[in-house]
Amino acid sequence: MQNESTSINGCPREKYEVLRDLENPVRELISKHVSKRELWFPSEFLPADQGTHNEKEVAELRKRAAGIPDNARVAVALNILTEEGLPHFHRLIAVNLGDGQHWKEWNGLWTAEEDRHGNVLRDYIRDSRLLNFSILDRLQFDYIKAGFHPIWNGDPYKVFVYTSAQEKATAVSHLNTGKLVADREPLLYTITQKIAQDESRHYAFYLNVFKEILARDPNAALESAADVMPSIDMPGISMANFNDYADVVRRSGIYGPREYQKIVEQLIGSWDIPVLTQLNEIGRKAQDKIMSIPARLQKVADFIESRVNAKSFSFDVIFGRVLEMA
Repeated sequence: MQNESTSINGCPREKYEVLRDLENPVRELISKHVSKRELWFPSEFLPADQGTHNEKEVAELRKRAAGIPDNARVAVALNILTEEGLPHFHRLIAVNLGDGQHWKEWNGLWTAEEDRHGNVLRDYIRDSRLLNFSILDRLQFDYIKAGFHPIWNGDPYKVFVYTSAQEKATAVSHLNTGKLVADREPLLYTITQKIAQDESRHYAFYLNVFKEILARDPNAALESAADVMPSIDMPGISMANFNDYADVVRRSGIYGPREYQKIVEQLIGSWDIPVLTQLNEIGRKAQDKIMSIPARLQKVADFIESRVNAKSFSFDVIFGRVLEMA
């Protein structure tokens, strides 16, 4: 059993020493991120200042939004609730990455950038009347109240594995949601693509941090990755009826096991996991486990699709309408 002198909150002290050693690479990654970032604000898409938002524009927006199909509405609801889980992730990053100023700088920057995502979607939903807003408010309140307590909490290496996968998954979800509405509602399409671009840049940051960790502590890093990568709980998992939301999103071709399989394959390639050498027994076992994940995910996707039947869904957030899906 590890004692207080060799661990911090049950995690080996060596992992926090690696995080401290990353100060220079992290500062370089932050500078690179900022140099490539296109800073935008919700008011640029949905003006709210006096004299900038007239009744005609709102009427035209609501007319366009009326044509958005219900499966896309469900996806938008799930996406905004995922984005509005931001307090959970700010806390988890702050707690797990230690007190280094470089981590505080990143967490503040990341949180500020992410905060706009939920804000712009909420502004859009309110102005367009896309969803039942009072139901959405209740869902968001209950989700924040329920908290998010993932199994990777307590291991800083796992934080970067999870955030790499989750940021990419979120980008894919926004991108594909936008594609469903592109021919009906160009404003929502533009918003989803902007959010996806941010998520992709955040993905690149977390991906490269974990690459630095692998270079310094490959065996422990692979062990952590092998625990997280087989499946990740999306942030909204504590939502009421989350499985039905996720099923609609999967059936719509937005996000599901096949998309996650591609993400895992990208992570494996980006981290050069197949060619890592000079590993100990723990590292080799973790490497083998990680390399087996894509095939397992493909089997999961095949199984789900072979068993799928037509199903009816009903969500209060889309005004209780029945949604029939194959």
